[in-house]
Formats: sequence, structure tokens, C-alpha cells
Amino acid sequence: MNKLLLAALISGAMAVPAFAADYSIMAPAAPGGGWDQTARSMQEALQADGISGNVQVTNVPGAGGTIGLAQFVNESTGNPDALIVGGYVMVGAILTNASPVTLDMVTPIARLTGEAIAIVVPAASDIQTLDDLVAKLKAEPGAVAWAGGSAGGADHITAGLIAKAVGADPTAVNYIAYSGGGEALAAVLGGQVTVGISGYSEFASQIEAGELRILAVSTDTRVPGVEAPTLMEAGVDVAVQNWRMVAAAPGITDEQKAAINADIEKMVNSAAWKTTLETKGWVNTYLAGDAFTAQLAADTEATAAILKEIGLVQ
Repeated sequence: MNKLLLAALISGAMAVPAFAADYSIMAPAAPGGGWDQTARSMQEALQADGISGNVQVTNVPGAGGTIGLAQFVNESTGNPDALIVGGYVMVGAILTNASPVTLDMVTPIARLTGEAIAIVVPAASDIQTLDDLVAKLKAEPGAVAWAGGSAGGADHITAGLIAKAVGADPTAVNYIAYSGGGEALAAVLGGQVTVGISGYSEFASQIEAGELRILAVSTDTRVPGVEAPTLMEAGVDVAVQNWRMVAAAPGITDEQKAAINADIEKMVNSAAWKTTLETKGWVNTYLAGDAFTAQLAADTEATAAILKEIGLVQ
């Protein structure tokens, strides 16, 4: 072969970029909820900027994500293409369900977002303000039915902390857990419960349409553009931010973990992801590497203490 032609072929081959990784992201919850929205937003952002050639999302609902987590750990070990979303809800669910599979068994990659938890009622409800809800809680905590995400998750914890803060018995809170945001929303709109409590994005469309009335948000600052006080502003000494994360499979190599981290960092900095944050009302709380691993351990310890305080675990 002509030496010049051979050199050109070699040079051309070296210039071809490596193929983008394909990913399968598990949302360990039913469609419509925060984890499902997170996984599908990741899918869109990873593909939009060419960070990944192909991204698939699967839903495995149940038990606050612990059913999906167990399946992920058992079936994805060593697979660098497998990712799972999770967060504060899963930390609590692992503790309340005494799950034999924990987040120690996966490979933490990054915390991605934070979100305010919204407290809402149907538009036709006689509860007009948070003060009205507090009055009902004080009179008879068990008569107030709360619809939210999985038992022991951020929604459940927030409901218990609200009850405790206003002097009601947190162990008497009548909390009805749903595996997906869509199911909880249907229960609220259908008048099957007194109040709904979940991530703001899961109720946003119905709030804007006037079908739901928002009483307050859980974060220590208001949600931009949303006419609702924080719990603190309304006189309830509680501040909670729900956060969401992404993890990789157990048993991957350091090189594979580094490649995933690089892709997620590119995603977080992409225009598509920034647009998603603005649209969903999510806060960028990106934290990766050893700092995130340490924060996850600290959050797990703090959540265990809160769950004991409000009587959800012994």
C-alpha cells in the first residue's frame, strides 16, 4: 500500500471520535413522578447534545424505589451502561422498609437537583390557607388524609415534621403513600384525600390551571414565580428540600465510573438540562465524586434521626 495513503488512513482513523455511550436509566417509580421526570429529562439532555447516542428509560415502581433498587443491584452489576435515579425519598424508604438492599450497594455518581415540596388542596376545598390546615391538624391529626409519595420519603417526612411543629402528634398523621406522582395527583383531584404533598413540578400544571390551590412550599425560600409562602413564612418552623441523584451499577471499574461522571457533568452543563431546570422549577444542586458520597452518608444518618423523631422507624 502506498505509504502516503496508509498514513492518511491511520490519521483519519485516529481523528474519528469515540462512540458516545449508550445508557439505560431506571426510574424506580411509576410514570409521572419526580424520578420518572428526572430520568426522562436526563434522556432528553444526554441525547440532545450528543453526549449519549441512545438512552432508554425503564420504570420499576414499588416500595419507595427499593424494589427497583434491588432489581438494579441484582441485574446490573458490572454494567457501565446502567444508571438509576433516586434521592431523598429512597433514603427514607430504605430505612422504613428495612430494605436489605441499600445505596451502599450501588456506585453514587452525582446529586442533580433540589425541589420544593408543595402542599396543595383541591380548588373546591374549604381549606383556604395553611392556617386552616393547621387548625384541622391540631383538632384531629388523623382526620387529615395526606396523599404523597412513598412511605418514609420526603413527602411523608415533611408531613410528619409539619404536624410536630404545630403541636400535633406526628405518629397520628394519616399519610397515604402512592408509588407515583400521577396516582397521588388523581387522589387529590378526586377528593379522596384532604391534602396533597409532593414535589412542586408534580402539581405545577394543575396549580396553574386553577384545579389545585397551593398552600405553601417546604423550602426556606419561595419558588420563583409561584405565589405561595414558605412554611416558615406561614409560621410553621419546617424547611425541607427534596433532592434527586443518579447512581451507576455496582462493580464497575474506576475508569468506567470516571467516564460516567464526565458524561453527567457535560449533561448538567448542557443547554437542554438548564432549560429543564427552569421549566420544572428544579434547583441545580449538582455535587459529584467523593463530596457527593460523603454528603449521601451524612444525609442518610440525618434522615434516620428524623424518622425516629416522628415515629416512622424505631
